[in-house]
Amino acid sequence: MSESASFVDPAFLARFGLTRINAIDYFLHPLNPFRTKAKTSNEVLGMQGINIGTLMQWGTGARPGPLPLDQGEDEYRVALSRLTGEQYELLPMSTNIEGMTPQQMSALFTIRHVHRTSHNHTTVLGIYYILEGVIYKSPTVRGLMKANIARTLAGLSEACDALSVCARYDPSSGYSWKFDPDEDDDEENKFYSSIHEKRKRRRRQILDNRRPGERTVEEEEGIRASEAIDRILSRLSKSDVVVKGKPII
Repeated sequence: MSESASFVDPAFLARFGLTRINAIDYFLHPLNPFRTKAKTSNEVLGMQGINIGTLMQWGTGARPGPLPLDQGEDEYRVALSRLTGEQYELLPMSTNIEGMTPQQMSALFTIRHVHRTSHNHTTVLGIYYILEGVIYKSPTVRGLMKANIARTLAGLSEACDALSVCARYDPSSGYSWKFDPDEDDDEENKFYSSIHEKRKRRRRQILDNRRPGERTVEEEEGIRASEAIDRILSRLSKSDVVVKGKPII
């Protein structure tokens, strides 16, 4: 599956909305391509009527309800820790994310897919984000490096194309640079510019036979996903829970 893939269910969002109470239920949507096909501990608890909402309403033996949201989430994590197998954990919401407003942070949910073998031992299988109702898979280190290198190479290619029209060659003196074109150089500059434009058009035509500036739906979706993920990369790099797989005790 492409790293720019995403999933959204407008019908669910229109009927139930999306909060931290039902974020796990939204991720476990039958049509969500990111969810595992195996039976998860979340579904086992759901068949017992246990979720964050019911724990907030009724509480537990040690904490009678009603409970605030943070305590309801804590009790749900405790209930998951008693089971083994594949699980989806709703990670605590960060209060300080650089470049994001409180409204944007309230629309961001981080879900960790783990395989639990004991109360204190889990293996991270994947990280997912729900941003404004759209589910994305966290990019891999390889994917991030590949995207950064591709952007760097594209910038270098454009810089070389821009500088190449300023290069002059004389058999007696060799190469030189001329950044201030004279009137005599107009025709020569137009000639070089036309060559570069034809080269760009030919390159794009070879790649995908599209008109310059035209993008597919997948590319537009990938751009939106990349922009959304870039805003939370700093959080991913600083969170011990996500990066180190620190167990929740």
